[in-house]
Amino acid sequence: MTTVAHPTETDIDLLGHLYRRAGFGATREQLESYAGRSYEDTVETLLNPDPKRDIQDDVMERYIHGEGPPIFVAGWLYRMINTEAQLQEKMALFWHHVFATGLVKNEHVLSAKNQIKMFRQNGMGDMTTILNDLSRDPAMLFWLDNNENRNGEPNENYGRELLELFSIGVGNYSEQDIKDASRAFTGWTFEQPPPLYPHGYYPAKFLFREDDHDNGEKTFLGVTGNLNGGDIIDIIVKSPASARFICRHLYNFFVADEPQVPSWNDVPPLDPEGIATMEAKYMETGGDIREVLRVMLNSDFFKAARFKKVKSPTEFIVGVLKLVGSQSEMAPGMTKYASAISVMGQQLLDPPTVEGWHTGGEWIDGGNLTERVNFAVDEIGDGAAPGIQAIIQRVKDSEALGSSESIVTAVLAETGSVEVSERTLQALKDFADDAAGEDDAIRVIRLLRLAVATPEYQFA
Repeated sequence: MTTVAHPTETDIDLLGHLYRRAGFGATREQLESYAGRSYEDTVETLLNPDPKRDIQDDVMERYIHGEGPPIFVAGWLYRMINTEAQLQEKMALFWHHVFATGLVKNEHVLSAKNQIKMFRQNGMGDMTTILNDLSRDPAMLFWLDNNENRNGEPNENYGRELLELFSIGVGNYSEQDIKDASRAFTGWTFEQPPPLYPHGYYPAKFLFREDDHDNGEKTFLGVTGNLNGGDIIDIIVKSPASARFICRHLYNFFVADEPQVPSWNDVPPLDPEGIATMEAKYMETGGDIREVLRVMLNSDFFKAARFKKVKSPTEFIVGVLKLVGSQSEMAPGMTKYASAISVMGQQLLDPPTVEGWHTGGEWIDGGNLTERVNFAVDEIGDGAAPGIQAIIQRVKDSEALGSSESIVTAVLAETGSVEVSERTLQALKDFADDAAGEDDAIRVIRLLRLAVATPEYQFA
């Protein structure tokens, strides 16, 4: 597909790319306010968010409270839209996809909520801590049956998925490695919380049962000894296979769509050199995810990968809501967006399988694309939302209303400087010409609706 790069400020467009990938997008007004800093400084701000400037839990509970899954998802979406800690929230979504854990089995929404909070807190930490916290997480312990993993009666579900889907990938371990890893995690369970009724959810807490733990000799990835779960994780993190697997996941999520995970043992990466650069930093730092992200976000391969990823339903909806500006204040109605994401194929807190969601082009198969277009057009609506009003004013102030080319360029800049095909560009210009006699505000609103309905707007 031939694309047309529009004559907008390169630094602003690069920041827009950064915030679409390391966050959930940013308005043109926000990007212009960030443009006074260097790109590298902006990356550092994303990597090291100020906790005092994040949305505080007590504020969230005051305005979006309750215990049902849609209520929690609504609160999470509000964070995605409004927090300044954009990368921190994006990493929580990343790990939720990689360490897929579903309410369809767990049915304990507080544990699901606490798992996401854990990803928010440690998602840019070191891989050893991340995997240790995951292995002690009650939602995961129950999801993959490690609460039933006992000395003499090992349950291999968690040990298998830890290797296959969470850390090193198929082809890098043996069945015996699975068995001995599972023995190492015997006795890792959780305290059963009090019943839900009549007082609501209580948190579940990690519990190590010494009497259920197998203290026998084990061999894992060539290391022999009385290994426990922490030892298994230490060995995993030091493995080059872990570096390859985690870095390919990060590349797939932040840079460009890769083939689906089950094929990775047979299908090489699309950008072996880029992923190798990330792997080297992973191995050098002992799995420090923040350091890997720093290398990735500052790389030429990241900067060049504009519009090479299909937005997930969550990214799509949050990006539209940031554009529209209708959810910048605490207000009723956020739960409807939890349902909208599900309709588009991504039910947060309930991934379809332990593999997580299939990504890339599968997000826009069949009716999902229609749902996305209708959602974006409906949210822009009659243009009364504050974000749309601000866009209208900026387009007017820029004196871009004089020609079809200038108004189309201005509108595309407001929607993320989307790079469109010659065919799409001509259709937008023709529409602008046909609407030349309309009120300026209506003309901008209608062009915005058309812009978010283009195939190109589906890409980040």
